[in-house]
Amino acid sequence: MEIIFKKQLESLEHEVVLKSVDLDDDIEDFQVNIEDFSLNDKILTISPRCVRCDLCVEECPVNAITSSTSIKRSRIQNNCVKCEICTQTCPVSCIYLLKTKSTVDNENGEVEFYLKEVKSPHRILKMEDISVNHSLCVGCGNCTQFCPTKAIELKKTSIIETSVGWNYSKLKDNEFAEVNKKLCVGCGSCSNICPQQAIFLKRFLGSIIITKELSINQDTCVQCLLCEESCPVEAISLIDGKVVLNDDKCIKCNVCSTKCPVGALKLVEL
Repeated sequence: MEIIFKKQLESLEHEVVLKSVDLDDDIEDFQVNIEDFSLNDKILTISPRCVRCDLCVEECPVNAITSSTSIKRSRIQNNCVKCEICTQTCPVSCIYLLKTKSTVDNENGEVEFYLKEVKSPHRILKMEDISVNHSLCVGCGNCTQFCPTKAIELKKTSIIETSVGWNYSKLKDNEFAEVNKKLCVGCGSCSNICPQQAIFLKRFLGSIIITKELSINQDTCVQCLLCEESCPVEAISLIDGKVVLNDDKCIKCNVCSTKCPVGALKLVEL
């Protein structure tokens, strides 16, 4: 998917003038001078297809994704470092990674915004075991709303209900959640939004797929310590005048390379 938005530079200048007037009523003869400009960036966004499994929330190394509920999907916050772990983890591919480019071209009098979706590899996800505790399940049906494979549904089931402290038991006939294990993919949507915590899930989640590596030029490094101070997971440090990277901790997020003032660090796509 590729999307291109274009607008006239005059339109942008007009918007800047209007905004400036809103900020300060005393501005007179405000002149706008927008220079040529180009910026490449990435955007991560969660689509409405979110199944509320919260796998992305659990796996985000910097706690940049809000938890979901039955009425509200997860949301990526401003502290996201774009490590792309969430895109690899989402079981239904509803987290989109978009490469963007914004350009101001004075010669042609245009402003252009370019968006392109980038496909991510997916980690292995398997359901190992799943069960429903009928003594806790109240048959609310929340679990059936977002299951991506329709593996869970409400069925009438009879269970023996025993009263604690009283010497009696009775047959209880009600609707309870039942899981078709052949269809379940282990995403955890049902167990995450169950208000009674009646669903037990055991799953296997594979390791992160390495698609980038951090290139370090020790000769260019000026030992400013910005990389060490800015790393969100404390994976990089300066030892005896050398940049040392802990590969087990590094999440390939590009924070250190964007902070480096001399370009000694570069995140390279494999």
